[in-house]
Amino acid sequence: MQHLKLLLIVYSMTLIGCGGGSGNNTANIPTTPAIEIPSDNTTEERKDPVVTSLVNEQWQLIWQDEFNDNKIDLNKWSFEVNCFGGGNEEQQCYTERESNAFIEQGILKIVALKENFTGPAAHDDDTTYNLKNTRTLPYTSARLRTKNKGDWTFGRFEISAKLPQGQGTWPAIWMLPTDWAYGGWAGSGEIDIMEAVNLKTPSDENGATSGQEESRVHGTLHYGRAWPENVYSGKGFHLPNGVNPANGFHEYAIEWQAGEIRWYVDDIHFATQRDTGWYSQYMNDDGLLMNGAGSAPFDQKFHLLLNFAVGGNWPASVNNKSIDESVFPQSLEIDYVRVYECSVSPLTGAGCETTGDDAILVPGKQAPAL
Repeated sequence: MQHLKLLLIVYSMTLIGCGGGSGNNTANIPTTPAIEIPSDNTTEERKDPVVTSLVNEQWQLIWQDEFNDNKIDLNKWSFEVNCFGGGNEEQQCYTERESNAFIEQGILKIVALKENFTGPAAHDDDTTYNLKNTRTLPYTSARLRTKNKGDWTFGRFEISAKLPQGQGTWPAIWMLPTDWAYGGWAGSGEIDIMEAVNLKTPSDENGATSGQEESRVHGTLHYGRAWPENVYSGKGFHLPNGVNPANGFHEYAIEWQAGEIRWYVDDIHFATQRDTGWYSQYMNDDGLLMNGAGSAPFDQKFHLLLNFAVGGNWPASVNNKSIDESVFPQSLEIDYVRVYECSVSPLTGAGCETTGDDAILVPGKQAPAL
């Protein structure tokens, strides 16, 4: 690897205690909002993991963007351009304007602005996408993706980011399937490496103390059947010592291998999900509902997405509710994106695991009987 990760123990702080996708045709795009609320709220006291783990040096770098050029590399990234609203009643139009996404001193900045904007009403991959069929929304932002420019099955994915703050902010670092092998969202899966909403607003987490700020980041999987019979499972995480992820850069990562996905912040392994807790059920060519075999749907090519949404059903329903327009402009800042392949077994991604003893095994969901 380009950088050696050293074992480091940090002191703990006791704390008390996802985004909808869109695909490549109309069937893959939710037609009504799908509310995404953190799934790990609990009244039980818990401790988040705090110990960083030594990353296996047999991970080999195969793709990266350090954002050292003056312009966004269009050989690696494409812009989505729409006022679709993400299927979650989000309030931003995604544009390809430099005012919404640009590189400054080696940092990719995705900026959400308070301004009325008119653009295509359908998602870019919708068969009804038409520049003349428009919608106007009160914010602008950007959503970048590597689709058909960077598509991978298994690996380690690292993204260093500083997150926006304020009521109504919803940054996301995530992955969608490129070919939708198991049908529409979310039957073909979605991998959320990191999402956060309303950072630094008053926390509404169960057991939060007076004056405690929202500081959670979330790692989530979406799977099951095509909407509206989709399900999700995930885990929230607090950085050690009360650090808020809006105050500085942190590395958000997953390691994805056949049958298992692990989540990390600054090399702290905080959650694991396995194929014993996810599933895919889809319609075959004869119209029969089938179980996806093996570790479906997380056994196909996925691509990366970086976006900054404003509002939507999740941020609007928690903390101070709605959108605080006074906090804008806000920016999601990305220092680097790095993708690694496990040299031990590129075909399965296994053999390069970075594991922490305190990571939570998320139970997930079981497939209903057909």
